[in-house]
Amino acid sequence: MSADTFSGIPPFPDDAPTAPLLRLSLQKLLSGDEVESERFFSACKDIGFFYLDLRGVPEGDSILEDADQLFDVGEQFFDLSVEEKTSYDFSEKKSYFGYKGYGTGVIDKAGTLDRNEFYNVSKDDILSISSPWPAPEIITHNRPLLKSYILSAHQIVTFLLSTLTTHLHLPPSTLPSLHRLHTPSGDQVRFVKAPPQPPQDSRTALGEHTDFGSITILFNRLGGLQVLPPGKDAEWCYVRPLPGHAIVNLGDAMVKFTNGLLRSNIHRVVAPPGKQAERTRYSLVYFARPEDEVLLRRLEEGEDVIPPLGEGVVEEEICSKDWILRRAIGKRVGVFKPEEWEKGQGTEKLSQRSSL
Repeated sequence: MSADTFSGIPPFPDDAPTAPLLRLSLQKLLSGDEVESERFFSACKDIGFFYLDLRGVPEGDSILEDADQLFDVGEQFFDLSVEEKTSYDFSEKKSYFGYKGYGTGVIDKAGTLDRNEFYNVSKDDILSISSPWPAPEIITHNRPLLKSYILSAHQIVTFLLSTLTTHLHLPPSTLPSLHRLHTPSGDQVRFVKAPPQPPQDSRTALGEHTDFGSITILFNRLGGLQVLPPGKDAEWCYVRPLPGHAIVNLGDAMVKFTNGLLRSNIHRVVAPPGKQAERTRYSLVYFARPEDEVLLRRLEEGEDVIPPLGEGVVEEEICSKDWILRRAIGKRVGVFKPEEWEKGQGTEKLSQRSSL
């Protein structure tokens, strides 16, 4: 079996068009490897997506072990009855935590429905920063595992933010100070399930978008994730999952903090390629987001690296919490309004700049 293949899963087809993402080593980054650090900064500016090899260091080995166990937890959750899962849908309470059912999200302005279901677990809930949300036994029983995963993910995110702070010539701890572990934020773990699609009716399962927050750490074993590289003639291409690696991407907050220097790239989810399309696709995600009250706007420091605002540009006054609510809840069935589609978008226009 190839080192780039997951056991028990049909191989990712060699002829599927794939994104040219850099493979970065967490071990090298932690050791202070300057070449690897420059490659990391380039990836954040060029496409905003990269592979992170987590093997060989305690932080990485820990999150890989936790992720393997959480894939099983996710499968057990999704095996619950629709009635029970739906009882944990908290969208009517203006919350994006809890359950979102299959076909209850809108993926485009025409109102096309999604083809996945997911369950969001609040970092603040698991770390007892906020009151706990009602949860099924499979989630409650695994709170210690979820806590371990969250702590490892946040540790990696903090390190990446510290590295970006240095490259952006910001005062030490500028970005980590906006993402403190024990301060209320929209950080969450997400379990995702996307069943096989009918071959005669295969389409987008999750519409094109940018992520809402700062840094996303993604684990999946089947293809299906696609990115649209920058440029006016770009075409969608797959991101091939790799054992021992996370797929990491930046979100809207990093674009806003740096006035477009860093990229939150457009991506979507479609049916997996080749024989993988016959399998149910499960994913595990950690979304790191700025603290609730942080304003999403250009940082005042780092003038020699971060580009200035254009003449006459006035930034929107919106905090992280309101930005996430607007983007997450606004595309749910019963809330979605076609005339407000643009308002619910992120930094897609900046992401797809064609001047590279």
